[in-house]
Amino acid sequence: MPGFDIKIENIVASATLNSRVDLDKVVEHLEGTEYEPEQFPGIVYRFKDPKVATLIFSSGKIVCTGARNIEDVNKVIKKLIRLLRETETANPKNPKIQIENIVASAQLKMNLNLDKLAFDLENSEYEPEQFPGLVYRMSGPKVAFLLFSSGKIVCTGARSIKEVESAIKLVSKRLKKL
Repeated sequence: MPGFDIKIENIVASATLNSRVDLDKVVEHLEGTEYEPEQFPGIVYRFKDPKVATLIFSSGKIVCTGARNIEDVNKVIKKLIRLLRETETANPKNPKIQIENIVASAQLKMNLNLDKLAFDLENSEYEPEQFPGLVYRMSGPKVAFLLFSSGKIVCTGARSIKEVESAIKLVSKRLKKL
């Protein structure tokens, strides 16, 4: 994309296994699980390749975080499903994977006057004493941006790579006009 490179920092996805998961059995069979039911109702299970963390709940819901591309999300969830089947801790049926949030960053080739932008951009918040970035909420696509005076931007809330690209293109145009 002209003007900046987009870097995916994190993808959060969920999957519904359509099967209950015996968490105590998972802990017995899968090495490296973190499970403290008094603190949190799910298991934390980390993969090394790709480096992604998953949360496994007894309801059959899985949350995957830390992936940097959609292929890694799919790979990790498939690996986890295989492990749950092999250890007979769940019997996943037609798992549905959904992207919940994508966090991406880009460097615009311009410095930003955040004081001026705070007045000119509606739906923005800027409190430099508390945080050095301006928060800008966009309604279409429904994403939020952190804008920094250096021209670095962080986009969050998108549910597809295409949505990230279109939001960054749009915010870049708006900023250039101002």
